[in-house]
Amino acid sequence: MRNLRPTTWSLSVSGSQCLQRSCIKRRWISSERTIGEGTRTPLPEADLRQKPKSPFYFDTGYALYAKRPSRSFPPPFLSTPSDSFSDPLSTHNRSRDRRPYVNGEMIRGITNGDDAVLVGENFMGANDGVGAWAQKPRGHAALWARLILHFWALEAERDTSVTSSASSSNEPDPVAYLQRAYEQTVEATSSPNEWKGTTTACGALLHHVKEASNSEPLLYVTNLGDSQVMVLRPETQEVIYKTTEQWHWFDCPRQLGTNSPDTPKANAVMEKVKIKEGDVVLAMSDGVVDNLWEHEVAQVIHDSMQGWAFELPTGATGNGTDEAKVGMPYVARELVKATKKIAEDPYAESPFMERAVEEGLAMEGGGSSALTPIKTIPNYWAGKLDDISVVAAVCRRRGG
Repeated sequence: MRNLRPTTWSLSVSGSQCLQRSCIKRRWISSERTIGEGTRTPLPEADLRQKPKSPFYFDTGYALYAKRPSRSFPPPFLSTPSDSFSDPLSTHNRSRDRRPYVNGEMIRGITNGDDAVLVGENFMGANDGVGAWAQKPRGHAALWARLILHFWALEAERDTSVTSSASSSNEPDPVAYLQRAYEQTVEATSSPNEWKGTTTACGALLHHVKEASNSEPLLYVTNLGDSQVMVLRPETQEVIYKTTEQWHWFDCPRQLGTNSPDTPKANAVMEKVKIKEGDVVLAMSDGVVDNLWEHEVAQVIHDSMQGWAFELPTGATGNGTDEAKVGMPYVARELVKATKKIAEDPYAESPFMERAVEEGLAMEGGGSSALTPIKTIPNYWAGKLDDISVVAAVCRRRGG
């Protein structure tokens, strides 16, 4: 997350510190790094064997583009390679296992630069770590972003109201899950394994509500910061819901972590959204919403959902399971591609540029000969190069 070469500003917020994005001139580089994608993020084998009970599920895909490679997790979260002949020579031995672990469990989700995403059947999230922590001693924002998602998902799974069947009337509490996830992350990154960082948090939990004799999908959306969940209805091509960004001030979002005054209990916003089968749910880091306006996101989603059949692999039928597995990664990838195009364009107009102008933090005028400085700081008139993370899902009825 944040600019290519961040200058970290530690500014006072309610007696604490808020690590802000930097006001420095960015370089736009057409990177050859590829866009990664998939359907769901990895789960431990034991969880894969569990039989789902919920009447609805997310048909998912994700796509990721990092402005720079992700940093490896430090020990003890990532096992170091064995250097002892006494260690068992087995790929199943933890000394040779390169997957990250915490408290003996595989850390769920995937890291993308300083972002992290988690994609499951009933829970999806996109956290945006503050990349400026990379310039601080023992700073690791991506670790914070990933751990909070991991613990958040585990807390949701442990609540029987989330895993309940259609006949249940229990109600989940995503803010309480996030609060406990935050507390567990603080504990996991404290001495003797101290690592500093902050991250936004944004997630969508798919549940259900009984109406008459049937169950209908109900989305629990939780947000803290400036990542975003958006819900679109393909049949009418409309945006029926999106989260509202939370900032302390321009370019300094609410964030969880080291020295931040923000906590889920005090600052997270949770909203219930009634959705329909076939609605599209997006979880996106600010790398998307800083570069594309709402109508542009909606148009990309509509066009890609109309065109995904042309990317079906040989032998796929184009309907049922094949379409679900291929379609949503394609949709997510198209949105990342559209975002990346603007992010790398030094002459593009973007929502981030527009907000900077409104704050008086840009140059304005009709052309190169008519530029009038508002303040003597760098020009924001461009796309914003950032980590770009997209999770895209369609709400489906199980067995439908």
